[in-house]
Amino acid sequence: MIKVIAIGDVHADFWRLWAALRSAYAADEAGLPTPPVQDGRYQVVLMGDLIHPKTRGQYELLTGREPFDFDDGKHLMSAARAQVRELHKLKRYCDLAGGNVNIIFGNHDDAALNHTHTLGNAHGITHLEFEPGKGGMELPEDLREWFRTFARDLRIGNTHFAHAGPLPSMSYFDDMFYSDKESKRWWQHKGRFVTDAGFVFGVYGHTVMADGVFVDELGRFAMIDALDRKQYLELIFQDDVLEKPNYRVVSF
Repeated sequence: MIKVIAIGDVHADFWRLWAALRSAYAADEAGLPTPPVQDGRYQVVLMGDLIHPKTRGQYELLTGREPFDFDDGKHLMSAARAQVRELHKLKRYCDLAGGNVNIIFGNHDDAALNHTHTLGNAHGITHLEFEPGKGGMELPEDLREWFRTFARDLRIGNTHFAHAGPLPSMSYFDDMFYSDKESKRWWQHKGRFVTDAGFVFGVYGHTVMADGVFVDELGRFAMIDALDRKQYLELIFQDDVLEKPNYRVVSF
């Protein structure tokens, strides 16, 4: 039996990330992997988008600068340095986990790594802290190398994990990805994508779930971008991982 702790998009909400990992007994108070993570009985899957806080308030909490000014290079550098510090802590956790923590490559991770798109959100925020030449800084090289190791998707038996959805095109963050609204809407009316792709269950992030983790009424998939709602998804795989896992939404 394997337990998988799947946590939605982080978006620099490291306080809640560590709280979720401690709640799941996947991290201890020092931020280190627990024995069941180290020996593989527990697997942790993070759905990507490690960086870029979602709101101005989260930028202020992260940096201690109030009000946070997105046009002030000093504020942007504070946001970048604070995230780099936390990313190094998370990387250490992953390095000590014996390969039992998987991080899915999200579009915000891609933006900071490759600079092909400058991203913003519905809160009127433009994320510039990792945009050199626009007031931000480059990710340190060790973190850039780490980001390059993130998987575009993960399969445990017939269960699929990806950032935005079940289609391969949803894991490549090009102009088509950003112009095609399906990457955020497919789950509302095309849940068959999961089973059509041959999966018994799918776990996805990318789209904010304002009411908490959403599980499809037919039990085909879960949308779990709900860390800010203090929820994650726990999956239990029996000896035959090809079967559909048992799952439950956990509030912490």
